[in-house]
Amino acid sequence: MTSVISELPAMDATRFQHTPFYCEENVYLLCKTLCENGVADETGSDLFVVFISNEKKQVPLWHQKASSRADGIVLWDYHVICVQRKKESDSAEPLVWDLDSTLPFPSPLASYVSDTIQPSFQLFPEYQRFFRVVHAPLFFKHFASDRRHMKEPDGSWIAQPPPHQPIVAEDGVLHNLSEYIAMSSADTLASLDPETMREAISQKLGVLVSHTQLQDLFTKLP
Repeated sequence: MTSVISELPAMDATRFQHTPFYCEENVYLLCKTLCENGVADETGSDLFVVFISNEKKQVPLWHQKASSRADGIVLWDYHVICVQRKKESDSAEPLVWDLDSTLPFPSPLASYVSDTIQPSFQLFPEYQRFFRVVHAPLFFKHFASDRRHMKEPDGSWIAQPPPHQPIVAEDGVLHNLSEYIAMSSADTLASLDPETMREAISQKLGVLVSHTQLQDLFTKLP
């Protein structure tokens, strides 16, 4: 069976809309575009939005375009990527779509974890990364951001917002980004058994896992 990796050559990330420091909206639009252009299922059933953060809101990630260092490391408060897993191609490795990365676009999940997460790098416990994995169809339905987190107390912008209108949830909610980036080690899944996985991934906020569980999770998703 031919893998998705060999079928899908590296794409030009500049073809996708990108506004610096608005990764959650960038990924929302990225997923929509992948669905529209046939790279992903039209409903987004093979896409997962992954929020990366921790309690301290300081997560080190390597090979980031925003870095001024040779190793590309950036200490983000949170970051958002898309992971694609083709159900009909069990032998194909999941792909990571990260518009802020200098790695190939997309990248195989294993190499992305090795190069960007660098799990072998010894970090203080407060800098450990957690991953909230949300099924894209649920993300499209529930996610909302009015960009309040990007405003100074006087109402001025910390960074210029995207040109499009803010994302509003289907039920009219205007802002719930804080729910997606709230992460604690106590909330990570204790088990990746099929029943737990099936229930968790059907929830609005998906499932929270540690970096040691991330790759395993994508092999066990229903």
